[in-house]
Amino acid sequence: MRRVSRRGLRVGVSVAAALFLAACVTVRGRPAEGPLDAVQAYLQAWAGGDLATMERMVAEPPPHFAAQHQRFRDDLRIVTSRFELGRVEHEAESAVVTFRALHVLRGLGEWEVNSALHLVRREGRWWVRWTPAVLHPEAREGDRFSRTRTRLERAAILDGDGVPLTRQGEVITIGVEPRRIQNRAAVASALQAQLGVDPARLEKVLNAPSVSPEHFVPIIDVRLERYQQVRPALAPVPGIFFRRKSARLTPAGGFAAHTLGRVGDVTAELLTQLGPLYQPGDIVGLSGLELAYEPQLAGSPSGEVRLTRPSGEVRVLGRFEGTPGTPLHTTLRPEVQSAAEAALEGVTQPAALVAVDTGTGAILAVASRPLEQPLNRALTGRYPPGSTFKVITAEALLTGGMRPNSPASCPAVATVGGKSFRNFEGEEFGNTRLRVAFAHSCNTAFVLLAAGLAPDALGAAARRFGFDVEYYPGLPSPGASFPAPRDETEKAAAAIGQGRVLATPLHMASVAAAAESGRWRAPYLLAELEDGPRASLAAGTRTPLLALMRAVVTEGSGKAAAGVAGLAGKTGTAEFGSGTPLPTHAWFIGFRNGIGFAVLVEGGGVGGRVAVPIAAKFAAGL
Repeated sequence: MRRVSRRGLRVGVSVAAALFLAACVTVRGRPAEGPLDAVQAYLQAWAGGDLATMERMVAEPPPHFAAQHQRFRDDLRIVTSRFELGRVEHEAESAVVTFRALHVLRGLGEWEVNSALHLVRREGRWWVRWTPAVLHPEAREGDRFSRTRTRLERAAILDGDGVPLTRQGEVITIGVEPRRIQNRAAVASALQAQLGVDPARLEKVLNAPSVSPEHFVPIIDVRLERYQQVRPALAPVPGIFFRRKSARLTPAGGFAAHTLGRVGDVTAELLTQLGPLYQPGDIVGLSGLELAYEPQLAGSPSGEVRLTRPSGEVRVLGRFEGTPGTPLHTTLRPEVQSAAEAALEGVTQPAALVAVDTGTGAILAVASRPLEQPLNRALTGRYPPGSTFKVITAEALLTGGMRPNSPASCPAVATVGGKSFRNFEGEEFGNTRLRVAFAHSCNTAFVLLAAGLAPDALGAAARRFGFDVEYYPGLPSPGASFPAPRDETEKAAAAIGQGRVLATPLHMASVAAAAESGRWRAPYLLAELEDGPRASLAAGTRTPLLALMRAVVTEGSGKAAAGVAGLAGKTGTAEFGSGTPLPTHAWFIGFRNGIGFAVLVEGGGVGGRVAVPIAAKFAAGL
């Protein structure tokens, strides 16, 4: 007998892998001969799920050979199998080749089995002598494989003080049973009136091919308190029914909804992305932090691979030790988040409100509307910042030697490079001061003053406020960009936050925070991301900038918020799109008592009229 040790040789499922193996398997430096060829081909067919080829290589295959292999695969939910050759022992007419099988079990992970193939040589060819022990050394005829699986409780998302923002609770699923509906219009009217369900959506659900008339069809999930409010109106309508179920709850309905995200049944797309530790029916994060940090929050499942004898005896062949999820520590503060949610209450247009700690950059609140749209405008929406960018332009002017009382001209029209720039509603203040031009958001004054700045002065100021700086706050957010102006006209437009300048509401909140603290810090949503990029404003600019922003509220375009003590900021009315006149976004960025924030109302119109009242409501609610 001769014995050859071969370790670490893997059999893959592709033709390329097979060719690689054929080239690499050797015995004592010579081309592979004898039983290794048969073992290699057999394991390659096994890895590829080619049961017919496997059966043709078996000497006297048992009845239902393919069915036994398929049952082994199905019962254990094997996704892929790969193999590593081990020791070869052979004589003239028989051989034994050990191998290691690495089976990936859907929803559990990789299960390792050390087994062997016994071969016999007949008529010049090597054949596999198959028994159930090929699948596992302990397997015998008539045995069945099975598995168990348990997922541990999902970890919580925590606020800035380490208090859970999410918990397991109950919700009520409101739905319909099609055969019990007497009047579709009545059902649609009731659901729309009580819960805002679009009648077209109800029709689409009811007309779906998979709907069975006698089965409950879910429409919307609501919290218990909301269910108690609407039940008296919905329960009498024939066809409407209610079911309780466990759900992941936040402090209140809609609370930081886009940021925290939601959980639900895993989708086919997510199964592909999340990998083999997940299986259909799992509850996973579908959006926001719940999705972005799914593996951390969910942990890994526990389970066993079992072998059951015909006698009923059960043997455990392998164990998967699950790991609990790890809580995710955010920087959100519930009282600030609640104030943000309250400030946007009643706003019917798309809107966002973000707040950050001016001293650290920690994100304290993120609110985006409408709730039913998946876009998190606060973090991912990029818009021209309009006149809120004048905070940065003012810092550049202050760096160049100007002061709040320095002279400034505010005509009704200013022409730069052949393009005319105008003020809102034709305002003009003539020969005035920088303080007045800033407080009343005079476009023409800033266009003319910016023309006197050094070529890169505006870009340098933008970088001090984090423009064109990459950072990751904990969820995707593209930050802000300030493309270098190509001519004087672009420079003039950039000075008032138009042209090609773009920023997220989150970033503009960080701009407001930098104005109060004198130092820009990359905003972050997770405690672990605290050490992000940062930059100091130019020396000597913080105090005059504070005075300019306070004047906006006390005497200028933001005076609708003058009743909020200590509030300072800058309004913005940013043109976009096409038409005459151009539509505008309404902005306000500001700070108060260590909290910097930004308010955006998409297509909302005038910042001083639309965004400022929201900002005042938010600041007063802190």
